[in-house]
Amino acid sequence: FISHYYVVSPNSADLHIILNDICCGAGHIDDLYPYFMRHAKQIFPMLDCMEDLRKISDLRVPANWYPEARAIQRKVIFHAGPTNSGKTHHAIQRYLAAKSGVYCGPLKLLAHEIFEKSNTAGVPCDLVTGEERTFVDAEGGQAEHVACTIEMCSVTTPCQDISRGWAWTRALLGLCAEEIHVCGEPAVINFVTELMYTTGEEVEVRNYKRLSPCSILDRAVESLDNLRPGDCVVCFSKNDIYSISRQIESRGLECAVIYGSLPPGTKLSQAKKFNDPEDPCKILVATDAIGMGLNLSIRRIIFNSLVKPNINEKGEKELNTISTSQALQIAGRAGRFSSIFKEGEVTTMHRDDLPILKEILSRTVHAIEIAGLHPTAEQIEMFAYHLPDATLSNLIDIFVSLSQVDGMYFVCNIDDFKFLADMIQHIPLNLRSRYVFCTAPINKKQPFVCTSFLKFARQFSRDEPLTFDWVCRLVSWPLVPPKNIKDLVHLEAVHDVLDLYLWLSYRFMGMFPDANYVREIQQELDSIIQLGVRNITRLIRATETSATPGIDPLSSQRRPGPSPVSPRRVRGAPKAQDSGVEARQLDKSLGSRLVQEGLLTPDLLRQLQKEWSKEHRQEEVGVKLVAETLNNKMKGRKKK
Repeated sequence: FISHYYVVSPNSADLHIILNDICCGAGHIDDLYPYFMRHAKQIFPMLDCMEDLRKISDLRVPANWYPEARAIQRKVIFHAGPTNSGKTHHAIQRYLAAKSGVYCGPLKLLAHEIFEKSNTAGVPCDLVTGEERTFVDAEGGQAEHVACTIEMCSVTTPCQDISRGWAWTRALLGLCAEEIHVCGEPAVINFVTELMYTTGEEVEVRNYKRLSPCSILDRAVESLDNLRPGDCVVCFSKNDIYSISRQIESRGLECAVIYGSLPPGTKLSQAKKFNDPEDPCKILVATDAIGMGLNLSIRRIIFNSLVKPNINEKGEKELNTISTSQALQIAGRAGRFSSIFKEGEVTTMHRDDLPILKEILSRTVHAIEIAGLHPTAEQIEMFAYHLPDATLSNLIDIFVSLSQVDGMYFVCNIDDFKFLADMIQHIPLNLRSRYVFCTAPINKKQPFVCTSFLKFARQFSRDEPLTFDWVCRLVSWPLVPPKNIKDLVHLEAVHDVLDLYLWLSYRFMGMFPDANYVREIQQELDSIIQLGVRNITRLIRATETSATPGIDPLSSQRRPGPSPVSPRRVRGAPKAQDSGVEARQLDKSLGSRLVQEGLLTPDLLRQLQKEWSKEHRQEEVGVKLVAETLNNKMKGRKKK
């Protein structure tokens, strides 16, 4: 403290006198306390207003944040059951029959589905998502029914019916509805009941059983040659999607492809192609994106892998075995009640994975025990009043560190929020605008999306409208159909950028004036991406042709010949006899896994191999030099 204080206040004469008195025995160490506090408040300015900050960040009893909801007597009906049990159907029927209602779903696809289903049934329904507002009334009047994504629901507009972490908590506690219909797994029943107990509201549980049987097979598929119509191969990485689809079509079979970063229109187009009995496409290759939001006629679910890449709290990529809840959600897609297959089957591609899958599916789903909360813009603004010099990222950190929550709640992960806050910290924005920008749903793994986000914020800070022409220059519109996988990935990123524009346009209408024009080119872009996905095998071949000879650009493996399935994950690395063998083993096992999971690029892998070999050669030279030195010393000792 003293050395740091001298750096901050080197000419503090009174501190010199106090220190001299202490050294001479005329003073006490406690005399330093006022100076310590003065210094501490300079470093931690919140010390002056700690009590006020604690009150602002007190997140206990969140039910009291919604007085409008507490003013009415609500009833919660929990529809509990596995996938394909009819629980959502029954909740939706009550929604359509009600005088007014709000449907809240986790995905845009689901909100679109209910929007269309409601209007088809003669119940006027509006659509509200982060990027879109569609009103059935031509004059813009609001319908009595609304289909929205969960974070867009209003907790102040009264309605008479309803069916993310913090967004679900907010909806469950704050919606002004006489009936709240919740659909979910039985593992959530006890927690919802306990949560509603704090509001003094009744919970009615309705249990459902699966409508069609679904069984786990005793044999793995083992080869793509054994695929049959109605099969869905589930992968957890894009590279596996590309590899599997390429190998399927090399066998003369057509396949549809669905993964998370595809636009909603492309996903629906691929689902329609797979479901159409007149279409020759009978195989589906997909990620766990099929778990929600798509109606698919699948006879057999085949897990190509049971390991899914995830980002941990430190931002590091790690591989984890899928949870029981995830496995059940995916497996439940097989043999759905409304499909042409009345019985579903589940198995794995690889023999070793089958007993693991059976064990995963036999477990009990872990019960939900806590609900998520997130600091609001108003709370952060009150923090900023007391700490005017703190950055938004620091305000969030201080808020989380001081926050108090009940045992039933936790503060949601705010790493993505802080990532965006740090990215635009140097851009002059008022706090409310900065907060809104940082809540934007962007894919931070996409460099083009991140740089576009930065340009949006910079243009906004200059008080210059983001016009249609400006956006076209940013994304280089018009765009052409993709020629290879790299082009396809870029088009997906451009679609995300247009999504971001539309999302921001509903928060800053005057600064994003051309949302309608942007939506039009986004629909055109969706059609271009659909064309690319329909020709995905051709794109893969073009990517291979442009790659380094002998290297597979998708899996980074040497190509001695065709492989029946995509490269397996490494279970144990064999020992190598020399540096050359080690380099080859790295290429065939660890290297292929790292590239397959997106942790390494093929170019970086080749560079690592060169460095690996170079280091081994240097080590061999070093060992020889050391050996010669030791031998010379031994000979010298013998002579002496």
